Amino acid sequence: MSDIALSIPRARAAQSFSATRVLRLIQVTCIFIIALVIVSPLLLLVVASLKDDRFQILADMGSFRAFWVSIPTLSNYAEVGHLSGELAFGRYLINSLIILITTVCSGLIVNSMAGFVLAWGSLRGRAVILSIVIALYVIPQESIIMPLVIMVSRAGMADTFAVQIVPWVASPLYIFLFYQFFSQLPKELLEAAEIDGASFFRAYRSIFLPLSLPALATVSILMGIETWNQYLWPILVTQTDYARPIAVAIATFFGQDSIYWDRAMAASVLMMIPILGLYLAFQRWFVSSFIGSAVKG
Repeated sequence: MSDIALSIPRARAAQSFSATRVLRLIQVTCIFIIALVIVSPLLLLVVASLKDDRFQILADMGSFRAFWVSIPTLSNYAEVGHLSGELAFGRYLINSLIILITTVCSGLIVNSMAGFVLAWGSLRGRAVILSIVIALYVIPQESIIMPLVIMVSRAGMADTFAVQIVPWVASPLYIFLFYQFFSQLPKELLEAAEIDGASFFRAYRSIFLPLSLPALATVSILMGIETWNQYLWPILVTQTDYARPIAVAIATFFGQDSIYWDRAMAASVLMMIPILGLYLAFQRWFVSSFIGSAVKG
């Protein structure tokens, strides 16, 4: 009788353990499938960039051979890495890096200062200004792009680096992100700095800015991705190779009678590397910032 009484809980425990293993197996399988869907285009892109025959790339598409290269070569990268000529993607890549670094560095300074003033400044009507800033964010960029084109053309900024940097330095979204972060820091920090004789700007630069590394990392990555992927605006304001970014240059491959897939793939990999490096450089603070935002709700 006692053996039967003990066997029932054991059977239930075994069933529960088996159900847990099945559930975990389903979870692992789902995660593997999702990861495969996300990674496979990137893997295909890298593998295709190492193939020297554009017709072979097209022939391999739609089969598992698209993910394998028997004789890898870097000749495509050598062809598109020139600084001048028809395939001057090295030049376009440098242009994009100049635009990216200048926009992100300038944006961090301008947006963080604006967010700090809105959070702790003595400016009158801060609540109204903050409401206007938030309202500006909902306006689609495309709706103001044509008036903006006319303005920069009349200002003589067309086909320059400045025209791809200046209009996008200040952003309502990033001002609001910095405002949120600074407003959550203790006000006693600012009061202590003022008692020690520090100016408002000194308190921002020496106390609040060093404490805002997660916010700086988040804005750097988001702003970097937005700047790097700009396509419509550079098309409208650049006419020559002088300041043309690589995103626009890659599109020229697909306007030709014959598409050189091998070179286009190599140029796409080159375009992907800098923004991936930016994310890896700020990954720790970026993740902690998102986790902190989620916890604070």
